[in-house]
This record gives sequence, structure tokens and C-alpha cells, in this order.
Amino acid sequence: MQEHNRASAWFNELYQEHKENHKNIPWARGAVNPLLESYLSNKTETHTGKALVIGCGLGDDAYALDLAGYNVVAIDVSEVALELAKEKFPDSKISFELQDIFDMPLKYKEHFDFVFEALTIQSLPIEFRKKMISAIADTLALNAKLLLVAHKKEDAFKGPPWPLTQAEVDLFKLYGLKELIAQLHTEESKISNTRFRILYQKK
Repeated sequence: MQEHNRASAWFNELYQEHKENHKNIPWARGAVNPLLESYLSNKTETHTGKALVIGCGLGDDAYALDLAGYNVVAIDVSEVALELAKEKFPDSKISFELQDIFDMPLKYKEHFDFVFEALTIQSLPIEFRKKMISAIADTLALNAKLLLVAHKKEDAFKGPPWPLTQAEVDLFKLYGLKELIAQLHTEESKISNTRFRILYQKK
């Protein structure tokens, strides 16, 4: 079994263990990611088209995109997480799908107008980083946008998860993405107190 498949199994076990109480799922806010929320509140952006949420978890970010006007596909490697998300948002139009970003269906190649990736890249071992960035870029249609949220690496934290360096987020530029907005946000965390918030566009 490849290392990223082992990680997938670990995620499913964690969701299963905390199925009745989500407080011990570290990334489960119970609300939309504030760095996505700020993007969606920007009225200069057109929030329409096909959107993808990678590692959707309990579905809050996918639901925010759905309300904003996107047609949303939300993927996760955890079947339990997807079940919980469907239960939480039963009346949404979101397509919750059991999918691995490394093995996306051909129909999703260059398919999406907007992709949201938050904290998923850093959850896998560093040796998969470039492969995952390439896989994410492959889902973007021409002129589509990607909003990336990730912890910034600080020397004090060794992982897992493995926060990203500036050089690693810059890898997206190797796959035809142009950086439109690059920001650093402060939020207290045991992993890193600094988070990247970067908006890219595929050219």
C-alpha cells in the first residue's frame, strides 16, 4: 500500500472514532474556513461555475461555495466524512464524492472553474508534495482560479502534518498557474501561527 493510501485509511479511522463528537478532529471548525469566507465576500469576484473542494471533510466549505452560487463537487478519501457531510447538508446540491486527488476521473481533467485546497497538501508526506500539486493543477480549466490555504513552515514544528515552505507553494507556477494574490495570515496554532492564503489563476 502506498503511503498516501495509508494516510487515507488513517483519516477514515479518525472520522469513525469521532463520528458522534467532532471536537477532536483538528481541522473540523464546524464553520466555513474564514480565509475562504473572505474570498466569497469579495463582490468583485464572480462566484459562478464549477467548483471543487479537495478534502472536504464535514462539508462546511463546500456548502459555503454552494450558497455563493457554484456547482460544487466535494471530494474526500474518507467515506465516513462524506456520510457526515451529506447528513449535515441534506438539502444542498453538492456532489459529495469518494475520490483520491491522485486518481481523479478523466472527466475532471481541466474541468473546474474554481478549486479550494485547504490544509490537505500538508497532511501527506513531503515526498508526495509535487505530485499532489500537479494533480490539483490538472483539475483547473483555462483561466480557472485556485485558492490555497496552508500552514507556513516554522522550524519549531517537525510534523505531521508538514507545513509548506515558500518554495513549495511556488511549485504551482510550474504547472501554468499565475499568482494573483499572496497573503500571510496569523492564527494561533500548534502547527504554525502563519498561514498562506494564495489565489492563483491558470493561464
